[in-house]
Amino acid sequence: MASEKEMFLKTWETEYQTTLKVLKAYPQERQEYKPNEKSKSAKELAWVFAAEEQAVIPGVIAGNIDWASMAKTPETMKEALHEYEKIHKEMVKLFEDTPEETFKQTMKFFVAPKKMGDVPRMQVLWMILMDQVHHRGQFSVYLRLVGAKVPSIYGPTADEPWD
Repeated sequence: MASEKEMFLKTWETEYQTTLKVLKAYPQERQEYKPNEKSKSAKELAWVFAAEEQAVIPGVIAGNIDWASMAKTPETMKEALHEYEKIHKEMVKLFEDTPEETFKQTMKFFVAPKKMGDVPRMQVLWMILMDQVHHRGQFSVYLRLVGAKVPSIYGPTADEPWD
């Protein structure tokens, strides 16, 4: 039976490949598009994936995520995607090289608005992965709103039917 660390890595890698497919489907010339003034631009939303991984993986390993250390959005979506691919490989290596016991420890993390609690580090990783899945869903809406094709994520789409 696979360990939780192994299960997380397998799921993370699967979701990463799907996210990359969705991000690459976006028309680069529309990188500044925002569906609402409160929304992030497409480029900023695409950058969330890389910035989160770069802050969260080392932060979970250390037991404290420094959200202020999140890197600023690159100038172009092309740069953001390139950096995401690079950062993801680095973070996977860091994760793989960290003993599983580290992830069984707890750390302070959000448990409610303005409230921190002791949360197992592996649970924090799962929450962040689900947050990335959520942001990927947001991004798929951006695709539709700019007239781009929405690729298959968990099943067929109007643009990528399976029949």
